[in-house]
Amino acid sequence: MSLSLPSHTTRAENTATARRPSPNPRPASGDGPGTAHRTPRQLPPVHASLICVAMPGLAISSEHGQLTGHGLDGIYRAGRRLLSRCHLRIAGREPLAVQGRLLSASSARFVSVVRHTDGSGPDPVVTVERIRDAQGIERITLHSSAPRPLRLPVEIALATDLAELGAVASGSAGPELAASVYDSGLRWSSGTDHAVVSADPAPQDALASAGLLRWEVELPPGGSHSIELSVRQDGASPLRPAARTTHAPLSPARAEGDDPRASRLLATCIDDLQALLLRDPAHPTDIHPAAGAPWRCGLAPAEALATARMTLPLGTRLAAGTLRTLARTQLGGDGPDAGLIPGPLRDAGPHLPPSSTGIEATLLFPALLAEALRWGLPEQEAHDLLPAAERCLRWLRSAVAAGGCLTDPAPGGPLRCETQAHAHRAALLGADLLELYDRPGAGQWRDWAAELRQAFRRDFWIEDLGGGRPAAARTADGRHVPHLGSAAAHLLDTGLLGGGVPAPGLLDRVQTEQLARLFGGPALDSGWGLRSLGTKEAGYNPFGHRGGAVRVHETAVAVAGLSAAGYEKEAGALLGGVLAAAEAFGGRLPEMYAGDQRVAGGAPLPHPAACRPAAVSAAAGIHLLLTQAGLRPDVVTGTVSLTPVGSAPLGELNLTGLSIAGAPFAVRISRLGLAMVEQAGEGLQLGVRTGG
Repeated sequence: MSLSLPSHTTRAENTATARRPSPNPRPASGDGPGTAHRTPRQLPPVHASLICVAMPGLAISSEHGQLTGHGLDGIYRAGRRLLSRCHLRIAGREPLAVQGRLLSASSARFVSVVRHTDGSGPDPVVTVERIRDAQGIERITLHSSAPRPLRLPVEIALATDLAELGAVASGSAGPELAASVYDSGLRWSSGTDHAVVSADPAPQDALASAGLLRWEVELPPGGSHSIELSVRQDGASPLRPAARTTHAPLSPARAEGDDPRASRLLATCIDDLQALLLRDPAHPTDIHPAAGAPWRCGLAPAEALATARMTLPLGTRLAAGTLRTLARTQLGGDGPDAGLIPGPLRDAGPHLPPSSTGIEATLLFPALLAEALRWGLPEQEAHDLLPAAERCLRWLRSAVAAGGCLTDPAPGGPLRCETQAHAHRAALLGADLLELYDRPGAGQWRDWAAELRQAFRRDFWIEDLGGGRPAAARTADGRHVPHLGSAAAHLLDTGLLGGGVPAPGLLDRVQTEQLARLFGGPALDSGWGLRSLGTKEAGYNPFGHRGGAVRVHETAVAVAGLSAAGYEKEAGALLGGVLAAAEAFGGRLPEMYAGDQRVAGGAPLPHPAACRPAAVSAAAGIHLLLTQAGLRPDVVTGTVSLTPVGSAPLGELNLTGLSIAGAPFAVRISRLGLAMVEQAGEGLQLGVRTGG
């Protein structure tokens, strides 16, 4: 699905960025793309909507289940609204809604009742169940509890504007189109776009001028009757989502144990992520994640790579497809951008100009390839992707500024702490990759990474009476941007080298300890996860997407990094906060939510414009849970070790259905933090020890 909203928001990563990004990640001005000093329009709220996803299909509705034609309500395919109104009336009345909930990532169930149909009293005697899915199928079933036969007129009003999702969101969708009777339903046309709704059984009456289908339904005592509606583009085949195949790219992992939240969260995250997968139309074997629904139904390079990296324990197929897809977008030639993977700008909050997601993606590419190889990506597939990784490293070499650090956007942007972390990891894991394939340059990259560590520890650390902190960034003239938020979590994300050995980090031991203390403090830990900006910082806003809201991805990165560094108390507190938030959101983690402090009996406040589901948040939920096992594989040498979290914050935890080198892998973690491998592929040498 390709979605393109007008420039009514500066939030590049949360607007409709499904358009292919511009090859030049640099902004024309410091405002970033699409800001152009226009009066901004607000995205319509979706936090209370039920969003069914099976890319490239969406179904968006309120909890009552009626598609009213207002707001974002509708059935969408490939970014176009095929149906905006589906309004049910029975016996001349609108049923009374009693419940609406998701059954899975792709389907929802709505229950309503019809009262007073037989005049016997106030109790409902007819229950209406509507099952709607993102593939455009809705099944409406009437159940009777009346003691005598009922004859009920059923009427469904249908309409559409065939508008693009971007136009719907900005309030610029056109009027409803005139319908025509077609086969067993109705048809609408606008230029080359057509939509058809077919009904089974066929209606007894169809009124095109009003968009009405009518039936006279006879219900025997205790009987039921169903009507199925099918929405499609005229001439289009039924949807076949990328993940709904016999060879799904993610293994069906399960979590069981003392904390039931782990099982629910893992199942929901995998389901959400699979619903967001897309195929490259020109290369249908290559699958990659869409960023999120409803705003970002296309490829966001940096988040796609981060998603694939966090799901490596579920197999390497998603990583391979994402890497191949992005390698085809890599810029060629001999210019300053040669080797860069294009990506849009991302608003960075109140204290920094927008950052380049293209730079982040370019630095993630070699790191993901190196780690995927250790998880079991076939060596030939990795070898085929090696030239693209080498081009990423060559771009990094050319983009490094004076002093050995990387500006973002390059050139001329600030030196961001997380960009240095991405560059450092790309250098170390890239060197590992080059050495493995006997390619030149591995030693030089390790030397540059060592120099960057020294420079970072000296130039990015701000000493103060509280023990110091890493700067969010340094400006071109050397000034510190001191504001601390969850982006600093990337300083703890080191990556794995050959033999499952963690790479060294940018911070030294004392600095890492201080950052762990800050992450465990009330200014950054909201009780629901890490705030993107601390409460003591100027410009803090609990709903600011980079100014105080909780971003699940960065919290998961912090939990993994803190656990690996031995700061299990702080990691456990953040883990517990996200698990509690996930329960409040029904297991479906949004990309962000408000950073208000958690109070007893409270719940996290949803952000009205957040994508839910979002690929990087679903992957982060998976990462949070699988981090507890401390899996460190190296399929190249045939070894795998486990360093489970010794404090066992989830109690006993049994993880099954994982994948290493394409073979099933299962591990059990005891309440004492001891790990036992229960299933593994042949030829793996296992090393299991207690956590730190």
